[in-house]
Amino acid sequence: MKLQIILNRLQKLHPKEIDLSLDRIQNLFKKLDNPQNNLKCISIIGTNGKYSTIQTIRAILKEANINCNIYTSPHIQKINERFVYNHEEISDEILSKLLIEVEDINAGEPITYFEILTAAYFYHAKNFKNNINLIESGLFHRFDATNVIKENLASIVTAIGLDHLDWLPENKRTIEKIVYEKTSCLLNSKIVIAKQSSVETLDLIKKNISENSSKKIIFNEQYSCSINENGFIYYEDEFGGLKLPKPNLAGEFQIDNVATAISTLRNLNLEIENKHIKTGITKIKSIARLQEIKNGKLKDLCKNNKIFVDGSHNPLGAKVLNKYLEKLNCNIHIILGMMANKDHNKYMNYFKNISSLTTINIPNQPNAIKGIDLKNKLNKFPNIQFKKSIQDAIKSITLKEDDIILITGSLYLAGEVLNLN
Repeated sequence: MKLQIILNRLQKLHPKEIDLSLDRIQNLFKKLDNPQNNLKCISIIGTNGKYSTIQTIRAILKEANINCNIYTSPHIQKINERFVYNHEEISDEILSKLLIEVEDINAGEPITYFEILTAAYFYHAKNFKNNINLIESGLFHRFDATNVIKENLASIVTAIGLDHLDWLPENKRTIEKIVYEKTSCLLNSKIVIAKQSSVETLDLIKKNISENSSKKIIFNEQYSCSINENGFIYYEDEFGGLKLPKPNLAGEFQIDNVATAISTLRNLNLEIENKHIKTGITKIKSIARLQEIKNGKLKDLCKNNKIFVDGSHNPLGAKVLNKYLEKLNCNIHIILGMMANKDHNKYMNYFKNISSLTTINIPNQPNAIKGIDLKNKLNKFPNIQFKKSIQDAIKSITLKEDDIILITGSLYLAGEVLNLN
């Protein structure tokens, strides 16, 4: 309760949820004596795949006994997920003390919620100067609060696609603009570029970083991976080839994220051996990314049928998710909840041959589209219905043997699902 009171107070320090500028965060960092300096950081920038890439790096580092800190957003179930030090989430008590201290130092100056959380992360990270910090960039990158680092070990550019378009001028809601925002100010260190959804996007990235003198490590140019017919993964880069077991992540598309994580670590001067990589990728912990719910209240409603939750929420995410679903050879029933600012039709258009679609309200999210409005927008889909709650949606679906339920459309929905379960 104490932590929630503090968080509620911090949300009132600025009238806007997001205000793209670096002035406020830079002023607060000066007051905090610039804790972001002299830290070992890996920046993760992109639209999709950031979380999985981070969790893969985390698992390999842990296997190699290398401590790391992680800053991500948004959280799925609780705010503590954003603050990881020495591989562990921060406790409520320490986080409360940390936020109060940073709030006091800020002295009532206007600052957004995300900005003060970012400042708090770095302020505490200075106590772990030997750790590697995995820093996920938030909205775009150029004016994101995490873009205060002066140097880093590497920048990872994951798959870039159309998302958060409402934060761009109407005449600039293009992939060209998004690529520019995410890659035009990458630091001069090493740049690892993950597999992109199109040649056009990759070419735009290359153009934007052409004058950056960093070593560039590009998927299918400097590193590659493939799935062998016998089930193992073959990874290859300038340092040689690796025969790897399948990672602890559902979906073949995740193999590309794993490869990007491996490429990053093999290009850094760290004491990581092949055995750490091979074992580490089998221990990746992933929340709300094609996560199967194997027990709990919601699973009980499905009985013997499988139920998955996935936080994908943009067209690029829908594209790779559908590619996975098409290989399952079973009936798929989708339960969908989305935020109001998303391209709902474009998201759903990627899903082919689904057996039913049920729209729902996302609890506790005033910025979500109402389930009934979402149903009306997607009325071209057959077997579409609206239900007020997640439980009602599950109960309403007639399931046959081997049918699967997938709850998707929002990370916020995924958090509600996991908490409810």
